[in-house]
Amino acid sequence: MTVPPRKPAAFRLPEPSRATPEAPDAGEAPRRPRAAPVTEALVTPAALDVFDEPESMEVPPPATSPRRRHWLGRIFFGAAGILVSLAIGLWTDQLIRDLFERADWLGWLALACAAIAALALLIVLARELLALSRLASVEHLRIRSADAVARDDPKAARQVVDELVTLFASQPATAAGRRTMTDLSGDIIDGAALVKLAETEILAPLDQRAQLMVLDAAKRVSLVTAVSPRALVDVAYVVFEAGRLIRRLSELYAGRPGTLGFFRLTRSVLAHLAVTGSIAAGDSIVQQIVGHGLAARLSAKLGEGVVNGMMTARIGMAAMEAARPLPFSEERRPRMSDFLSALTSFNAREQSPERPK
Repeated sequence: MTVPPRKPAAFRLPEPSRATPEAPDAGEAPRRPRAAPVTEALVTPAALDVFDEPESMEVPPPATSPRRRHWLGRIFFGAAGILVSLAIGLWTDQLIRDLFERADWLGWLALACAAIAALALLIVLARELLALSRLASVEHLRIRSADAVARDDPKAARQVVDELVTLFASQPATAAGRRTMTDLSGDIIDGAALVKLAETEILAPLDQRAQLMVLDAAKRVSLVTAVSPRALVDVAYVVFEAGRLIRRLSELYAGRPGTLGFFRLTRSVLAHLAVTGSIAAGDSIVQQIVGHGLAARLSAKLGEGVVNGMMTARIGMAAMEAARPLPFSEERRPRMSDFLSALTSFNAREQSPERPK
């Protein structure tokens, strides 16, 4: 008996479940879970440097505190100042009268001293007002130059360049750049290109001198920190060196602040540091770099010196931003890595036992 052939047919097989893994056989030992291999990453100081920002990233300009007009406070301080001035005037008048009663020459001597003191006070106030106006003109020039570059306005750019040339007329280091800008000012049409050329020709030599000033101040701070026995001495010297550095950078960029202008510029530097968050970030990053680098192998005091030196360098960088009449556009902004290697090698050389005394 012959069996007829079966017709071809299609069968659907059940799909294996993806949610649950296949159960192992009964006689097979369960496999232990294995973790994926972890590759070790080598972190270099350049990767840890939060201040080495890409060129395309826009860095905020130096921040200035908002001017809040509290008219009650102004009235109070104005009235108190007038009252103190009247009290000093009455005391001086009474002193001069008493001296005239004792002897005429004593009265005339006191009157001459009072006149000289009043004249000197007027001169000091005039110089302070002149320094404040000069500092305000530098800040206004920086704002106008940024606006001229953003709008690419040739007319505004020429005005900015003319004021910049006039501002640095007494600086011998900018003589070649000022001559170049005078010769080429009429040949450049683009406003942004004109301002960038002025930054390269006039401010580039001053930027190099400013970076040397910042590096020297950082070296002095790191050396004093490494040899000082008290933390209070470290803090006092860091404050002193930072204040002197801010004043010197302002004088380099033709700011020449007085006493009131110095406090105003210091407030601008601190506001810039607060906005960029560089104090806390720089402290932790530099400690991490120095703690695992060459400085930690030498001494803990050397590591503290490098950290304080780097913080002084960061204050100097913020002071450059605040005192510079043009924002960094064409020229490269100084970075922390520019000072770290030089500062570490300097401290290592100073603390080396083979160094000749």
